[in-house]
Parts: sequence; structure tokens; C-alpha cells
Amino acid sequence: MCTRYISPDQAAVERAWHIGRHNQVRWARDLFPRAQGPFLRWGAGAGLELVVGTWGLIPSWSKAPVLKFATVNCRSEEVADKPSFRDVWRGAQRCIIPAQSFDEPCWETGKNVWWRFRRVDGRPWGLAGLWNTWVDRQSGEVIESYTMLTVNADSHPLMRRMHKPDPKRAPDQQDKRSVVAIEADAAERWLRGDAADAQALLVPPDPALIEAGPA
Repeated sequence: MCTRYISPDQAAVERAWHIGRHNQVRWARDLFPRAQGPFLRWGAGAGLELVVGTWGLIPSWSKAPVLKFATVNCRSEEVADKPSFRDVWRGAQRCIIPAQSFDEPCWETGKNVWWRFRRVDGRPWGLAGLWNTWVDRQSGEVIESYTMLTVNADSHPLMRRMHKPDPKRAPDQQDKRSVVAIEADAAERWLRGDAADAQALLVPPDPALIEAGPA
């Protein structure tokens, strides 16, 4: 699971995804759960829309904007059935989360050593996510929020090395997790395609794209 990443600035997001100036509220560079971060969704104007929201999806049925459980990550295997995420998945509320880099814990030394993951080409990552617009029924307050999708990475040569191993599980059945990278040529398919299109893109990043090491 990913619980921290570094966001590109607004100019870098606009360059990477070819969108115009949006003059959004500034967001934090270092993103942690419940921080305000940017995401891209398909807007009503038939193009990419840059939005700033809370990292940690708030389901529409929630009575309050602060949940008692974590929703910063969503396991892709559970997305169609888990109450926190199934409505936005069925509604195709998919987004792309810009990240200059993301961090994962490596326990190969027996201790937690944070590793940083960048792209070898220097571009920002576009990580797969889901978004929702939550409205307070009493005050009318509107809060945008998002979650980051993850997939199994037990067979990935690099991502399987991350996270603390479970001694009760076999080495090939650890259920190590990885984020999902949506490449530029697949962005519209991810945002506008049907469920089958989206499912086909839910794979770990190509190892050839990754530059990683202790942060």
C-alpha cells in the first residue's frame, strides 16, 4: 500500500498532460493521508480536468467527511464489491493521480527502509485512482476526494521486495501490493473506457520504467 508520495507542481502537471492553466488552490508537495493533492478526471467539457481534493476517498453515503477507516488505497480485487468504493467504480469515476515519485517500505534488512520510486524518463507518474464528490447534507459543503488503486505484486521483480513479509505466508503468496501506472497513451482509455478497458490496465508498472532506491 502507498501512503506517501511527492506531487509535481501545477506547471509540471500541465506540461505532462497537456492541459491549460487552471489556477487551482495550491497543494502540498509531500502527500500523506488526508492531505490535499491533485488528480485528473474527465470533465464535463470533454477534456481533462485538474481537481484538488483530499487523499482518502469519502463515499457519498458517509455522514461525515472524516472516516474511521483508511480509504487512501483501494485493493483492485475488492473495488467492485467493497462499500467504500463500489459506487464510484460502477460510476466509472476513475482518475489519474500525478506523482513525481512515490515511496514504499523495504524490510529486506529486517528494518523499515523507505525506498523512492521515480520514472527513468524523468516524467511524473500517472497513478490509477478513483474520485468522489461528497456533499454535506446539512451545510451543503462540497469536498472532492480520491483513492489510489493497488494490485498484487508477488511476481513483480521489484515491487515484491517492498513491505514487511508475512511469516505465515509462503514467499509467492505474500500479496505484496503495487500502485498502477497509467501511461499517457492509455489515459483516455482509463478515464473514459468501460469496466473491461479499466480492468485490463490494472497491472503494476513496467520494471523498465522504474528508477528506485533508498529515499
